[in-house]
Amino acid sequence: MVELKTDTSIEAMYEAGQVVGRALTAVQKAADVGVSLLELDEVARGVLREAGASSPFLGYRPSFATTPFPAVICASVNDAIVHGIPTGYRLRDGDLVSIDCGAQLGGWAGDSAISFTVGRPRPADVGLIEAAEQALAAGIAAAVVGNRMGDIAHAIGTVCRGGGYGIMDDFGGHGIGRRMHEDPPVPNEGRPGRGLALRHGMVLAIEPMLIAGGTDEYHAAPDGWTLKTNDGSRAAHTEHTVAITDAGPRVLTAR
Repeated sequence: MVELKTDTSIEAMYEAGQVVGRALTAVQKAADVGVSLLELDEVARGVLREAGASSPFLGYRPSFATTPFPAVICASVNDAIVHGIPTGYRLRDGDLVSIDCGAQLGGWAGDSAISFTVGRPRPADVGLIEAAEQALAAGIAAAVVGNRMGDIAHAIGTVCRGGGYGIMDDFGGHGIGRRMHEDPPVPNEGRPGRGLALRHGMVLAIEPMLIAGGTDEYHAAPDGWTLKTNDGSRAAHTEHTVAITDAGPRVLTAR
């Protein structure tokens, strides 16, 4: 069931979203050659702690996972697409990093992700990240009252496929509210004019995930969480929590 949020609830979700935005900004600022993924997780924990927020990631265990998630960020490097577990791996010059973070504040959740490079960027990585950001922007622009879910999916997919990038078939965005993952699912590819009608009060986590090699195939790493490209090509992940309102889409996790 899709829950429509009140305007008051959307304001509360904005507060949670701003904590997420601050955490991601702090993590990106701290990311440098020689810094470990565990150190980046500690940076995010500090932001959550200072805000009096908790993490919806820490201890999360969906049906596909064999163990609860052990961190407050997902840190996915190079050929890891999403759900990377922070480890002692120290960032290297030219790494492409995707960080996903959530916050629970006042009973409401926020969820957002960014991708960036460390040190000297590869031109192909710059293009991949720009495409991911453009796909996210296109999905947000389509998140208006009167459109349908297929319009969001089509907008995202058009940018991704137009750039020659691959898309994970069975992972995408989701509704969000009291819980991090709620109905409805938000696909990253679809047909315009199809699917659920978008209404004022819907809040969605819109999140394109792009595979540089152009194929859609991926696999789970031995840790049971990290999803990696089959061809070893790099990936980028962007995400915002977005409220659909009569005044237009409102990005609750804007940084």
